[in-house]
Amino acid sequence: MFGAIEAGGTKFVCAVGSSPDALKTVSIPTRTPAETLERVADFYKPHLGSLQGIGIGSFGPVDLDCKSSTYGYITSTPKPDWGHTALLASLREKLNDETLPLAFDTDVNAAALGEAMHGAAQGLDNFVYFTVGTGVGGGVIANSQFIHGGMHTELGHILLPKHPDDKYQGHCPYHADRCFEGLACGPAISERWACSSNDLPPDHPAWELQAWYMGAALCSVVCSFAPQRVIFGGGVMQMEGLLQKVRHAFAQHFQGYMQYAALNNLETFIVAPALENHSGIVGAWELIRRQVSNL
Repeated sequence: MFGAIEAGGTKFVCAVGSSPDALKTVSIPTRTPAETLERVADFYKPHLGSLQGIGIGSFGPVDLDCKSSTYGYITSTPKPDWGHTALLASLREKLNDETLPLAFDTDVNAAALGEAMHGAAQGLDNFVYFTVGTGVGGGVIANSQFIHGGMHTELGHILLPKHPDDKYQGHCPYHADRCFEGLACGPAISERWACSSNDLPPDHPAWELQAWYMGAALCSVVCSFAPQRVIFGGGVMQMEGLLQKVRHAFAQHFQGYMQYAALNNLETFIVAPALENHSGIVGAWELIRRQVSNL
């Protein structure tokens, strides 16, 4: 039996089970680190005797270098109260278990792994998973491995051209209106249009603009990684027709510059997650299963 945590800026989804399709889950609102992790630990304590480990996919940025003094930390996040939080150490302390294996990566990398093992990226060696919601993040799988350099990729903060008709000043506290997240995350849509993105109809001009930014970001990703597929998940992607608009915007931006097989059919190149909103928690479960199994 393995545990899994999808640690998000809005909620922590915690799960336990012996297979991805038989997970017992609970959703815990993301409040202060102390309050949130106390409730997370309370969920797992009854299972400690049978748990082989817990996989964690976390919002970030996070420190993934196991040789670093801040390994397991959430670092320079704009999320209030969570900057420089020792996530792994705090969870261990609240579980009162120093030996339980913990696997740790970003939430988008976990979601990418979930899709690779059980979803829309099965059989692919190279692909990108994006989540577009409260924030924007991207996980890159290359040659069947996560791309980790000095840290993880931060595709939500690649710089984008600004649409000439867009006067919005941006949501990102670091890059304002110059990065993907600052221009196209869920809160940016709501602030720009003074209306919850959930209340905007499919034919609202907000979605053409959203697709324009997503298509521009995708151009940079395709030029950088030449993926076999790009998967777009997250709450913003629930809008009817948005994915098709993104395909059209990408084609308009890209102008057929690169040519390889996957780009011949944008319907199969730019897709939704097959696991829908379960990609992250399934991927977190797979993180710890692979670590314990030495895969």
